Amino acid sequence: MSDLLPQELRILVAVVETGGFSAAAAALGLTQSAVSHSVRGSEAKLGAVLFERGRSGASPTPAGERAVGHARRILRLYEAMRAEARGAGRDGGRDTLQGVLRIAAFRSAALHLLPPALERLTARHPGIRPEVRVVREIDAGTAGEVASGRADLGIATLGGSRDAAPPGLLTGVLAQEAYHLVHPAGHPDPRSLPLMDWDENCGSYTRAWWRAQDWIPRATVKAEDDAMVLTMVGRGLGMAIMPELSLREATEAVEITGLGPRGPMRQVGYVTTAEAAATHTVRALIRELRSERG
Repeated sequence: MSDLLPQELRILVAVVETGGFSAAAAALGLTQSAVSHSVRGSEAKLGAVLFERGRSGASPTPAGERAVGHARRILRLYEAMRAEARGAGRDGGRDTLQGVLRIAAFRSAALHLLPPALERLTARHPGIRPEVRVVREIDAGTAGEVASGRADLGIATLGGSRDAAPPGLLTGVLAQEAYHLVHPAGHPDPRSLPLMDWDENCGSYTRAWWRAQDWIPRATVKAEDDAMVLTMVGRGLGMAIMPELSLREATEAVEITGLGPRGPMRQVGYVTTAEAAATHTVRALIRELRSERG
């Protein structure tokens, strides 16, 4: 069985990202028949149907989703090969790191954990061009971005029952954070307030702890994200239990109270692939993220 060629991989990715054969052809400067022929050839080589064709376009089958994830990652390796070959030994015999570095991170990590690490990274290696996407840490989350080939590295929550990384990914812990009670400043009885939460909150870390607390109400008020929760708490609309990264945006309108040594904790870390972890740019970013922890 023949392997797929780079151009065939690019066509598969383009069909998914544009939503159809015609749009992929326009994006790549090809004819629609050339794209259709290439996709049929890829399906024959792989022995699987990769796309459902319809009047509204083409949508990937489960096999197609997996194939396109691998295609993105393989194409990224081609890019890394070119960048590292060009940078080898340029600076007095040392490697010069260059090229795009794609990162996915949940909101508070993108705001507070990444910027100092990227500042140091780009100061040392001006040829690196970071591209950061904020991804909600629900469903596949940032780990899913890495698994699908959309990101070289993700900043994710690790260790919870619903946060296990997809098979084949590498993870490393960057920080361990405590959760705290956040309530309106000066409120005489904050535990009497409704509990506020957001979908992205790491419930797998706190759920068992919450069940053991008889003072926490069952009914919750849902907000879009942690920043909205902080704003609403500051307005006196409720209390919340939030991790430390989210609390870096706290204002004087809220008070923060510890939950004791047995309070819930979460781990924040990186997620990447084995092949990306072998590239100089990803290794350099991991070093900077680890030094931020130190």
